[in-house]
Parts: sequence; structure tokens; C-alpha cells
Amino acid sequence: MTRTLFPETDLSLDALRALQLERLRSALRHAWENQAPYRARCDAAGVHPDDLRTLDDLRRFPFTTKADLRDAYPFGMFAIPREKCVRIHASSGTTGRPTVVGYSARDIALWAELMARSLHAGGARPGDIIHNAYGYGLFTGGLGAHYGAERLGCTVVPMSGGFGERQVQLIREFGARVVLMTPSYMLAVAEEFERQGIDPRDTAMRIGIFGAEPWTEGMRREIETRTGIDAVDIFGLSEVMGPGVACEFVESKDGPTVWEDHFYPEIVDPETGQPVADGQPGELVFTSLTKEAMPVIRYRTRDLTRLLPGSVTAMRRMARITGRSDDMLIVRGVNLFPSQVEEQILRDPRLTGHYLIELTRTGALDDLKVRVEAREALDPAALAEAATGLAKHLKGMCGLSAEIEIVEPGGVERSMGKARRVIDKRPRD
Repeated sequence: MTRTLFPETDLSLDALRALQLERLRSALRHAWENQAPYRARCDAAGVHPDDLRTLDDLRRFPFTTKADLRDAYPFGMFAIPREKCVRIHASSGTTGRPTVVGYSARDIALWAELMARSLHAGGARPGDIIHNAYGYGLFTGGLGAHYGAERLGCTVVPMSGGFGERQVQLIREFGARVVLMTPSYMLAVAEEFERQGIDPRDTAMRIGIFGAEPWTEGMRREIETRTGIDAVDIFGLSEVMGPGVACEFVESKDGPTVWEDHFYPEIVDPETGQPVADGQPGELVFTSLTKEAMPVIRYRTRDLTRLLPGSVTAMRRMARITGRSDDMLIVRGVNLFPSQVEEQILRDPRLTGHYLIELTRTGALDDLKVRVEAREALDPAALAEAATGLAKHLKGMCGLSAEIEIVEPGGVERSMGKARRVIDKRPRD
């Protein structure tokens, strides 16, 4: 189905690998010649772009990390003069200096093209009305999706986040076939439909393309059951480009296909940094093959996943993100990710995907509490049964005992973007 608009996805595996090697050599040379911080790291590692003769040689080159980007703040990682950048995006900087990303006019055009490819894979078609509830501004989601939808030939409603009643009104009255937002916010919008007594199935909405936060298959089922749409997973990150680095095909929904003609993926052991074989779990690493203003070589995303063989195309797929190596919780010596908790919560149809994990400490012991919202008011016996069941599932999954608090509908604070899942009140050592 992608063939007529995006023939690049028809590349054979041999042609794809040859193109990757050609582009990787060019990208390494561009970074080495124009990014002084990365050239210094290569010099320290004793490698030069001429040392790359095969794709496997990439493992000899140093990683780029978020700390490298922060150390180069604001424009030290740009590979073209700042005055030739037409746009700047940046992270929120909540954990330190923001990471700043520059784009040339060519980068913006390519981003729009890849985002259009992603939206088309996800089920959007030229002429569709697309309701874009990703945040606009320094966050890459809103503008990245917007430019891609326009490039595909769609009509874009630039709604951004918030204004729940208005979201529902415009989805209904403008006739959006495709909606774009975070999956957790889609649940909030679904609740607003229900509050107004409106069945989402009675609207023109048929496709939802969701990203910007990890989500589970349970969350997908929850969204699809409540809205009647196809829920499709899209992946991206600002340091590499923004949304549109990878996206699922709506007909398979078997993990986002990485657009490998522009981004070279690796999976490495989070502890050692050594590459692992396709199919094995580890940390996702990306090298941009065609970025002009700010290429990144072997950027450590901290996202934990696996690389899988291509299904619709020769390009590899990503398994669902299970968490991040930097948001992993260590509770009484056990590694725990919020997505694992979500998976257990959504086993019970009486519970929703709105939850909060609270960590405290009594003496030397960590205490784990999970506050989760009921789908509807429950009687005391049903509340006790649901709480006991969730505690049992969590204990069986990770071996941890947890206090479960099930609150009434609306009792967990909503997010307008990325959901806040963890409050860690443990004292810092």
C-alpha cells in the first residue's frame, strides 16, 4: 500500500544495506569534519571515518550521549553555521540543561517527507482531516506531525493539547478521520466523549497514531475498545529528528518499522555498550544517515527494545519499548519499569490505564504504592477484590509486595502530554 507514494520502502535488503553504507560513510565524514566535540571523541578512541569499511565497523566508533549534547549547549553540536539553521527545537531541560537540535531547510523538508511516510503507513491518506493534539512549541511533536500531514496532502487541525471539551467538539464537527496525540491523553479524550454521552464510533475518527511515551498492548486494546479506532504506534526522538523515525503499518500493527534508509539502528547491552544480535533485548542506538545541521553518531536513546525482521518491508521493526534504562526503578533491589505495572493493571477490565506509582522508604526498606483509577464506581467487595488481584499479579510478575489504592473515576490527575507515572519520595543517599 505504500508503494505508489513512498517507493523507497520497496528497497531490497541488499540495496538497503548498500545505501546505508554509502550514507553512513558520508554522515561520519560530515560529523568528523564539522562537529569538534565528536571529532575529539573519535581522536580519543583512535578511529577515523576512513576506518569504516563495512556496517559492522560502526561499533568501533564512540557513542554520543545526552550529556554530550548538554555539554555542547547551546549550538556546539551544530555541523553547519548557526545562521544557516532555519529552526531550533529543544527538550524541556527538566533534568538539566535542555538538549538543543538545529535543522537546515533540507532537514525540515526531509523530516516532513519521513513524517508523511509514517502517517501513510499508519493509515492516513491524502485528503484526510488530521486532528493534531501533540504539543506545539519547542517540543518536536506538534510541528513535526503538522508538516508531515501537510506534506501527505491532508487537512490539519493544529489543536495542540488541553481543552478536553474542545478536543471532542472539533473531532466531531470537523470530521477528523485521524487523530494524533499521546496514548495517555487519548484515554482522557475518550473519557470526555463518555462524559458528554457521545459514542466515538459515531464520529468520522478511524485511526489514532500515538507516541511520545511508552505504552503497552494492554493500552492499545483499551483505546481500541473504547473508541473503535485502530491505534498505531509511532516512534521518534528530538535528538535524532523528532517523530517519524519509525512507525507501525496499520495493517500489521506489529511494531514500528524503522526508516532504515535514513536512520541506522543498533541494540547494545546497556551496561557494557557492546552490540547484541537482532532479536535480543537491549538499549536502542541510532545513527542519523542524512541529517545536515546536527548529525548524531551512535546516539544512546536509553530506550529498551529489540530489533525484529521486517514484515511489510525489508526494513527492520522495533519491538514495543519496555521502558528506559534511565527511568528504571530499583525497588528493594528489583528492577521495575512503569510499563510492567501498566501491563498488570490492564489485565483487570475494571481498572483503567490511569495510574501513579509512589515510592517511599520506611527505615531501610522501600515501600511501593500503586494508585489506580477504577473504570466506574465499585462496591467495597469489588474494590477489595480488584486490589487483591492487582497486588497478586504484581507480586507474581516482579516479586514485590505493593499497597494498592483504587480510586474513583477521575481520581488520578490527567496529563495533557506525556503522562507522569512515578513519584519517588525516597530520600537521596
